[in-house]
Amino acid sequence: MSTIPLTKVGAEQLKAELHRLKTVDRIETSRAIGEARLQGDISENAEYEAAKEKQSFIEGRIQEIEGKLGNAQVIDPKTINSEGKVVFGATVEYEDCDTEKKSTYQIVGEDEADFKIGKISIGSPLARAFIGKSAGDVVEVQAPGGAREVEIVSVRYV
Repeated sequence: MSTIPLTKVGAEQLKAELHRLKTVDRIETSRAIGEARLQGDISENAEYEAAKEKQSFIEGRIQEIEGKLGNAQVIDPKTINSEGKVVFGATVEYEDCDTEKKSTYQIVGEDEADFKIGKISIGSPLARAFIGKSAGDVVEVQAPGGAREVEIVSVRYV
């Protein structure tokens, strides 16, 4: 498996999720399975089946997170000195050349991406178009509605 880029915050979030899965969710699910068994015949027990499915999901997610953390390359954007270039972890403010609408996004790992809170995946078309560029550069971005030109207003490492 190749390395997985994560910001320091993203790695901490995955560690917190892993801790919760192991110390809370796993125990609650085990308890639910035990309670369902006490109800008698488990072959037709919907609560037992639901608890077993949840247990399977939890164990799968634990393995997935452990694998990602084991292969993670944790990057702290505050320590990056890329001379104003857009790199993983950078926060980019840009302006649409047609509409003059400004937007700001941080480029993060796949697991951290959440468009609603201003975090886009390193693999997204927008992030790929920005990588290596600097403030003042005009970039063509492939959007669902067609190609758009945007100008990078600022690049920050926060």
